[in-house]
Amino acid sequence: MPGLNLRSRLLADGVTDRELRRLRRTGALATVRPGAYVYGDAATDAVARHRPAVHATASQLGAAAVVSHISAAVLHGLPLWFPRTQPTPLGRVHATRDRRSGARRNSLVHLHAAALEPDEVVMVDGLLVTSVARTVTDVARSLPFESALIVADGALHRGLVTPSALLEGTERGAHRRGNTAARRVVAFADGRAESVGETRSRLAIHRAGLPSPTLQHEVRSAGGRRLGRTDFYWEEFTTVGEFDGRVKYGRLLRPGQEPGDAVFEEKVREDAMRAEGLGMARWTWPELQAFGPVSDRIRRAFVRR
Repeated sequence: MPGLNLRSRLLADGVTDRELRRLRRTGALATVRPGAYVYGDAATDAVARHRPAVHATASQLGAAAVVSHISAAVLHGLPLWFPRTQPTPLGRVHATRDRRSGARRNSLVHLHAAALEPDEVVMVDGLLVTSVARTVTDVARSLPFESALIVADGALHRGLVTPSALLEGTERGAHRRGNTAARRVVAFADGRAESVGETRSRLAIHRAGLPSPTLQHEVRSAGGRRLGRTDFYWEEFTTVGEFDGRVKYGRLLRPGQEPGDAVFEEKVREDAMRAEGLGMARWTWPELQAFGPVSDRIRRAFVRR
């Protein structure tokens, strides 16, 4: 696989074990499995390291094993986020065998035993992988709610799965451990959330006891002119909520634009909305860690209307 470097090949190309140790010590090279390494950005990115780790481990899983759970989410390119206060679940490669028993895990691999229907297995990167619907529901059974919701929202937003397919996935797994949690994730999932930050924001809004907003609302002036689309909108309070993330401004860039141009246009858009009498509350990524002050700002915007 591109990006995966096996020790045997590196030695054959003239790299010595001493050089390998130095590259690993400096962080230029990272071990994804014993005797398997990655260079560059993947050396410092857990998600980027996991894809080659899956490929490096695949031959050890056996022909009947299907890459699943968080490992399948990585191969499908689904968005991932994990709290810094918790260990990342990417330390092991996850796979499932279609059998009633025989689950096992060690420091490198978590092999699950569970029923797999033919339509729940697809081919990705030359490997057998659980379908997006099965992957999302497996993740929802095994990860904390917020991390699982980010995967579900991302799959729906990208059109990789439908709400009915996710619901069917929870029905198929009705007797599996963690399925109650999976039902909660699927019930709350919303493909209108366009980023990890927006998913975390709408969950924070819900947990703060605020009214449920409309996502991706088109705002127009009294004369019908389109002013823009907002992340969150409370019609009853004529209030807009916006999550500001660096990635968001990157998405707003048109060919030839600089990030500063997008920020300026966003400011003009906000001024136009305020001129129409809309309340406005903004928040950033760090504020999602402790949402209380943001919740207070939103409530003050409600009161001012």
